[in-house]
Amino acid sequence: MRAFITDLLHRHGDSSPIFSHRTTVTHGLLRADVLAHADRFGAVGIGEGSTVAVQVPPSFSHLEAVLALWSLGAQVISIDHRLKPAEAHALHALTHPQFLVHPSGSSASGFQERYGLVATRVDGLPASSPHRLVQFSSGSTGRSKVIGRSTQSLIDEVARFEASAGMARRGERLLLLNSPAHSFGLIGGLLHALSAGVHLVFAEKPTAAAILRQAREFAVDFVTGLPFHFDLLASSPDRASLRTVRGAFAGGELMPQEVASRFLAEYGIPVGECFGTTETGALTMAVGGTIRPSVGPLMPNVTARVRDGLVEVALPSTPYLSSDDPARFSGGWFRTGDRGEFRDGELHLLGRSDSLVVVRGNKVDLTEVETVLRGHPQVTEAVAVGPEIRAYVGTSTNTLTAQALSDWCTERLAEFKLPQHIHVMDTLPRTPTGKIIRNMEPLHASYLQAHSAGNNGRE
Repeated sequence: MRAFITDLLHRHGDSSPIFSHRTTVTHGLLRADVLAHADRFGAVGIGEGSTVAVQVPPSFSHLEAVLALWSLGAQVISIDHRLKPAEAHALHALTHPQFLVHPSGSSASGFQERYGLVATRVDGLPASSPHRLVQFSSGSTGRSKVIGRSTQSLIDEVARFEASAGMARRGERLLLLNSPAHSFGLIGGLLHALSAGVHLVFAEKPTAAAILRQAREFAVDFVTGLPFHFDLLASSPDRASLRTVRGAFAGGELMPQEVASRFLAEYGIPVGECFGTTETGALTMAVGGTIRPSVGPLMPNVTARVRDGLVEVALPSTPYLSSDDPARFSGGWFRTGDRGEFRDGELHLLGRSDSLVVVRGNKVDLTEVETVLRGHPQVTEAVAVGPEIRAYVGTSTNTLTAQALSDWCTERLAEFKLPQHIHVMDTLPRTPTGKIIRNMEPLHASYLQAHSAGNNGRE
């Protein structure tokens, strides 16, 4: 990884820009900042094979710290900055980091250019594998799975982005609205930009005004983001601000056709799609727009198939570090959990097959939400359904309220995992065999029936 990062950092001239927000960072300044971070991290003992949990909000400092750690040969354990302490500690228990990197003060909302960073030594273990990026994905059991990405897998993914038709080219400006702390923003954003010489632009906050201001000020050529961002822009159209844009695509969360169509109608720009998973990296790319549920053709050097209705991807080894999962990886094939089919050379996705839902680009395991709800002393049973997270809760008391449960969840779950609606009932409906019904329609019908009958159905 050291050689790869060194090559990326020295691939382009000192004066060429790499990041812009309120100010612009050139490749020369980035090299100096990465070296300064590396010196500070090395001084506390971080080096080849060190395990480092990084929990830093989206910022220049976050990107520079990750590059500095990789330049030292460390294994970066990426932890969402929005997680509460209990959630972060649970991930620490799975990975046993030797060091924690975090801001020296409180975090601000939105993208910030700089944070003072602290590297703290903790009682952990050095890397036991050559993986240099560790991320997390929740499975059907509610226990987070630990995912490892090797140096070669990251190099291969960057090469796939560069080889994909229509991608941003050297000197072009890409407005990156995806979080650079997540897979797509980190690899398809940061590493691809360093490799290809693309100039990344960041918006201060996820509002239409802030996004359009940055697009106009930097005359951007490309826009990538979540459906949420394109929905915002379509709802507050300003075609002049995006007049220089030649391409746009969604990454990190599948784009609803309705949102893409409204954006096209307002701006005249088709929204493409990049689909992938944390375990595999990016798999398909359709920069020039697509008709959903297609997510476009496979990227170069990706081998995938559909077996038993589920999309599978060829990988050289299991992506999981904590434990093998034969239900997900077997015989050199990783089963994504997405239902799909190939038509005319493009992959069409037909929905998820398990408990994962995607909320503003973040994967949420509904069983984790259920576990937190069942932890309340007055809750006897709970079910969470998606895609908008809605919870149905059984209780033996007549005092438990949805607001009390909302407060309970807020203390224990990151904001993007919180149920948008909580319905409290005496008991949850069950199948004839005694299993709790997990389908939203009969759940809500049962709630409405209980609500109309009296006080045993409560918001």
